Amino acid sequence: MPDLSKMRQEYTSKGLEQEDLEKSPFKQFEKWFNEALKAELIEPNAFTLATVGKDLRPTQRTVLLKIYDEKGFTFFSNYGSKKSQQIDENPNVSAHFAWLGLERQVRIEGEIKKIPKGESLKYFLSRPRGSQIGAWVSHQSKVVNSRTVLETKFDEMRKKFAKGEIPFPSFWGGYQIIPKYFEFWQGGLNRLNDRFAYKQKDNSWEISRLEP
Repeated sequence: MPDLSKMRQEYTSKGLEQEDLEKSPFKQFEKWFNEALKAELIEPNAFTLATVGKDLRPTQRTVLLKIYDEKGFTFFSNYGSKKSQQIDENPNVSAHFAWLGLERQVRIEGEIKKIPKGESLKYFLSRPRGSQIGAWVSHQSKVVNSRTVLETKFDEMRKKFAKGEIPFPSFWGGYQIIPKYFEFWQGGLNRLNDRFAYKQKDNSWEISRLEP
């Protein structure tokens, strides 16, 4: 077994100062996201979504950000999944982006809600045909005996929808996270990492530096 205590990565970035930050956390996110795209990081829109249901036991999974603006951050899911059940029970969630190639992390906390059906339909129609069929095939989070079962169901659905447009599944759609808190983390020398929190205060955002 490797000695994990000896695993160490020194952060070499120039650090982060408050004057470098945008006043709006949404604009700061956009700035960093564009830099993650430019750096060609693997799936920079992937983030960890944490939810907690009525049993108070947290669950995490990786989802893909598909839309973001100053209203919130949107991803898509089966509405029958475990995450959806927990969201129904408790709309408070946390999202975490790890852009380690740039020695950066972003944490977002807020409430989550379903987006209008028309917006989900618009995105569904933009997906590749195979992904559209996949939404019909997967009963997300349910137990399945083997991958063969899924592949058989996929072939059945492909034949069923062989002609014309694939209908929009009523059990599938988007969720939007409406942020109340952001934290931007930049790695620093000697583990003196730079952390800045944006807290919503009335109709503005208050920025604070946090200790590492």
